[in-house]
Amino acid sequence: MKPAATVALIALSLLPTSASTQSSRAARPNIIYIMTDDHAAHAIGAYGSKVNKTPNMDRLAREGALLTSVFATNSICTPSRAAILTGQYSHLNGVTMFNRFDGNRMTVARLLQSGGYFTGMIGKWHLGSDPQGFDYWNILPGQGVYFNPVFYTAMAETTYTGRYVTDVITDLALDFLKNRPKGKPFFLMMHHKAPHRPWDPTDEHAAHFATQRIPEPVTFWDNYETRTDALHENQQRVARDMTNRDLKLPPPEGLAGQALARWRLLKPDTVTIERDGKPVTLTGEALVRWKYQRYMQDYLATVQSVDESVGQVLAYLDKAGLASNTMVIYTSDQGFFLGDHGLFDKRFMYEESIRMPFLVRWPAAIKPGTRSGAMGLNIDFAPTFLEAAGLPASADMQGRSLVSVLRGKVPATWRTSMYYRYYHDPGDHNTRAHYGVRTMTHKLIYFWKKDQWELFDLVNDPYELHNLYGQPGQEVLTATLKAELARRKREARDDDQLADAQLPNGVDGTAARLRGK
Repeated sequence: MKPAATVALIALSLLPTSASTQSSRAARPNIIYIMTDDHAAHAIGAYGSKVNKTPNMDRLAREGALLTSVFATNSICTPSRAAILTGQYSHLNGVTMFNRFDGNRMTVARLLQSGGYFTGMIGKWHLGSDPQGFDYWNILPGQGVYFNPVFYTAMAETTYTGRYVTDVITDLALDFLKNRPKGKPFFLMMHHKAPHRPWDPTDEHAAHFATQRIPEPVTFWDNYETRTDALHENQQRVARDMTNRDLKLPPPEGLAGQALARWRLLKPDTVTIERDGKPVTLTGEALVRWKYQRYMQDYLATVQSVDESVGQVLAYLDKAGLASNTMVIYTSDQGFFLGDHGLFDKRFMYEESIRMPFLVRWPAAIKPGTRSGAMGLNIDFAPTFLEAAGLPASADMQGRSLVSVLRGKVPATWRTSMYYRYYHDPGDHNTRAHYGVRTMTHKLIYFWKKDQWELFDLVNDPYELHNLYGQPGQEVLTATLKAELARRKREARDDDQLADAQLPNGVDGTAARLRGK
């Protein structure tokens, strides 16, 4: 850490705290919120991963709670981060795509800080503006890089030469914990870059996966039959959209500057590798399978660095005697496709993209081995932290605290459906704008600019392979889901007139008839 940043953190730790304040805050939990970027739940052992092992994340599940149905309301990095901070959907917090987040908005960090918490933000911020509401922050500029990362505070910028980004974030987080004011509860947002593209692992972690063959997902060769044009038009396919940079291919000799940059962005349709000491040129299906292995080996290797980081944080809490009354959350800013439907990246409203891991250990309040399928959303995180801290949620927050769910008591009025909306069209990967509703059993997706629909039965078709929209016998179900979509859209106060104009007329009347009114 650069001296100026160290001085700032130590100075904050020396702020006076009255005895009465210390006493009144003593029972409130510390909160450590660990978030990765693009970590799919199905790459965590506790969620049944068939591709890797994550012993430290699994420990959180074993000693705390695992939620199986937590979803992003807009599956893309910057909007999800804004939703988590504000407890609001994208259209209300002002970050629908890669907009700059207005730091003057009310956030969970501001509320916890004003409520007596020592607050910190370390790692990937990615919101365009500097963090506010934090006593200490030290963040990556933009996406940041894996090796020799630059971090900056309000006072200084530091390049960590020879260091790996996950390790730096971990060290800075541990410094924050060690130097915190001892008379205050703390709230730390610890945001990792990994496993975001371009999936650059350390040599050690890369070697661990280099000889492993990663099983292909069930839907890897999905041909998109019955699906809308949107899925056919996407540009995030393992088969044809991974670049030379993604695949870590060595550039031709002599390339430099702009020529090298352009080469790295090329999407190869042939690759020559060495096999048994001989060059082999891969094309067609063999090349696609090889691309998947290269992608997954690197992706999982970066995940492994984060799992080790989680272990270091837990070890510190144990050693410092803080474990019992510290809430440790592990999640990701959204899900990610790991070859599912032949894809990488996220954005679509399909399960692998919107499902977020959500592991919480809080020994003082959560029974070990708690597991719940109650539907949670990323807009619920802020109200959850506030309730745990004994503070009221802001009136404009749209989420609902998950504390009761984590304690194994799901309220009778808990949601059984959720609203999703993705805006970035055409944007990166040519993913089409859409919104939809997911219930406990079904999903309806509307690509509103194309006026095309998809309907899935999640019980009988969990991989979302068979679009039932427009099929005979689905009329009543379709009408019911359209009514629920319209209801959830209104409830979220999403009154986009252009998008609403695309909805079928008479949805509410249909819903009333179905209810017998």
